[in-house]
Amino acid sequence: MTTDQTILFVLIALIFVFLIWGKVRYDVTAFAALVIAFLAGVIPKDQVFSGFGHPAVIIIALVLIVSRGLSRSGAIEMLARKVVDSSRSLPNHIGVMAAISATLSSIMNNVAALALLMPVDMQAAQRAKRSPALTLMPLSFASILGGMVTLIGTPPNIVIATFRETALGEPYGMFDFAPVGLIVAVIGVLFISLVGWRLIPVERSKHDTLKELGDFQDYISNAKVPEESSAVGMALKELDSFAEESDINILGLVRRGKRLPGSARRQILRKNDLVVLEGRPDAIDQFVGAANLEHVGAYKHDGILAETVDMVEVVVPKGAMIDGRTAMEVRLLYRRNVTLLGISRKGKRIREQLRKEQIMAGDILLLLGPEDQLPDVVDWLGCLPLAERGFEITQRSKAWTAVAIFAAAILSASFGLVYLPLALAAVVVAYVALKIVPLSQVYDSVEWPVIVLLGSMIPIGAALESSGGTTLVANSIVDWTAGMPTVAVLTILMLVTMTLSDVLNNVATALIAAPIGVDIAQRLDANPDSFLMAVAVAASCAFLTPIGHKNNTIIMGPGGYKFGDYWRMGLPLEILVVIVSIPMILIFWPL
Repeated sequence: MTTDQTILFVLIALIFVFLIWGKVRYDVTAFAALVIAFLAGVIPKDQVFSGFGHPAVIIIALVLIVSRGLSRSGAIEMLARKVVDSSRSLPNHIGVMAAISATLSSIMNNVAALALLMPVDMQAAQRAKRSPALTLMPLSFASILGGMVTLIGTPPNIVIATFRETALGEPYGMFDFAPVGLIVAVIGVLFISLVGWRLIPVERSKHDTLKELGDFQDYISNAKVPEESSAVGMALKELDSFAEESDINILGLVRRGKRLPGSARRQILRKNDLVVLEGRPDAIDQFVGAANLEHVGAYKHDGILAETVDMVEVVVPKGAMIDGRTAMEVRLLYRRNVTLLGISRKGKRIREQLRKEQIMAGDILLLLGPEDQLPDVVDWLGCLPLAERGFEITQRSKAWTAVAIFAAAILSASFGLVYLPLALAAVVVAYVALKIVPLSQVYDSVEWPVIVLLGSMIPIGAALESSGGTTLVANSIVDWTAGMPTVAVLTILMLVTMTLSDVLNNVATALIAAPIGVDIAQRLDANPDSFLMAVAVAASCAFLTPIGHKNNTIIMGPGGYKFGDYWRMGLPLEILVVIVSIPMILIFWPL
């Protein structure tokens, strides 16, 4: 093993460790590794930032903007609302929603597809008086399966396609993934609809998640004692009568930024004290009024009183702008005139000052602010609303225009008339020109952490390949599987890649596994396409944990799921994917 190979293997091992650890965001980890690789001399100066101009990076960024346009046009939500019927039986509802989710994920980013359908699904659960825990996991898994069907459905497919161009001289086309991906998705959706949802833990299906979320129970909030309040001079325990009447709990008292000890109930209230409360938003609001208190931050800006205020409940996906930060750090109140009114975190009661509480992926936030500004603030934070969103009147008339432009671009690229990145770029230009996507939202639509991750990992992967590192790994796998049939080696590569994808970012998994797959194929004198397709399917399928795919993280809070709930349906689904995809690969991409 050469010195360059040693350095790169150590760097990649550290990347894996930090990604699994999860305390440092994946884009920071990858970019730091890129800088270290350059300083160590294993990546030349002219190649350090080459990844940021790579076609895969451009395509992913453009797909995210196009997905925002399709979302804003209202066409997809209109379709979902027309086909969703809360009177259907649970298996039928899951089947319909899973089919819609998989279909949408094949033509747009699968995270965006879930973001569109999750509020619709929760609305249907509310009308049918059942827990959304029964339907959100099937919805998420179906969106992941649907992404495998086309080039633009999921980032690993884009990575694999562009790598093939580098390795074999020609990229995969828009529908080259469909022969395998479509069959796997259809069988996977059938499994989810008929069997999979029954494997969700019984306690989740009985848990009244809908009541917790829809009625906003179990929120922790703060109320301030204003100077002119009649509560000044009263003991905290004297507010118990108001609390009982409003059906909320008084958890404690914060003074000058410090939580007072257990004897706080005897403390005499002073101006600017913060009373820590737990309950539904409407109950908290009733208590605040009865006790002559005020919501923290609600009166610091005159503007919030001059406008119609509203509350919105949102879930924080992994990688959101506010993920890992506090409301104070993002200056939510001062920059956007919006107050963080409550935080719901499964399994942990939050009792400290909300504005200083670090937000985590899967948290559900209750925001209070001007009605006309809240949707933009939710987008700015990178969160997803849990209530069904209405249409924007200005966009409704452009729904079919947005669909037609997108369809024309996809068909042009599919027939080789226009280079795919240019076709998608033309769609973005058209969407901006027609104000389907406002200019102010173009950059907000791009998931920059993924772009930085991909742009940083591409040069590292290229260096590993050029140094002979991937060949070394491939040779080790071939030597270890000596005597086994080629199809067995293909299956082992798929299982290893799928396992990595369950704990790592799927883009990083695809970047590392793709060159190894090609090297193994060349060593075995087999078809590289067979191994690339196996990597594409395996990297996309992360069903065992809530951290393997962003969609699984998004549903964790709203569904009331625990970390160990995912494998119950995910493990048999992953086994089924392997059983179905291997024969399909051998048929359509023979060894």
